[in-house]
Amino acid sequence: MKVIAKIKTDFPEKFGIPRQSGLANTVATVVFEPEYRVDEALRGIEGFSHLWLIWEFHRAKRDEWSPTVRPPRLGGNKRMGVFATRSPFRPNSIGLSSVKLLGTEKTSEGTVLIVSGADLLDGTPIFDIKPYLPFTDCHADAVGGFADERKDYSLEVVCDGELLSIIPSEKIEPLLEILSEDPRPQYIDDPERIYGMRYGDYEIKFSVDADILTVKNIEKV
Repeated sequence: MKVIAKIKTDFPEKFGIPRQSGLANTVATVVFEPEYRVDEALRGIEGFSHLWLIWEFHRAKRDEWSPTVRPPRLGGNKRMGVFATRSPFRPNSIGLSSVKLLGTEKTSEGTVLIVSGADLLDGTPIFDIKPYLPFTDCHADAVGGFADERKDYSLEVVCDGELLSIIPSEKIEPLLEILSEDPRPQYIDDPERIYGMRYGDYEIKFSVDADILTVKNIEKV
């Protein structure tokens, strides 16, 4: 497998990354490795609204694997078969994400792809990019298994406008979407605990009590 590109996102740390692609409209940039900075390889790509990214869980690689894992969706206390989950701890550390293509841009690093909805750590290696085909990739009658149990779960986010004002305006909505999806480990429920997550150049501090997430502080790092 050859790494063809790496992605630049606002997630320098694992904590706070959306649990699935498309849950938050975070904007990211796909930068191709020098060998693959060939514009002909992108000919026709702007005709597609969405793309599949095939990538590597490069910080979750292990020599051994377990046939069962604890999905966060189930509170981290119940084991399911690894092939019935999207856990990063797999026999092969491969991830799959569907992202929206916002456009291409010529830069000093060649032509890059601007995408939204990525759930990848900053610097994640990408093995391949394929177009999303709605006539075959979309299944309206699909069933989501145990993941459907909490598909409508979300938190009310409370944040002082003065705190949000230090963040660039285009990053505010994605941040609120991320927080509403509850970034905490599902097995932790302590209303007194203050959590911290990195989002771009900012450290976000928050607490959660019942279904309300309160942002305590935002500071540039």
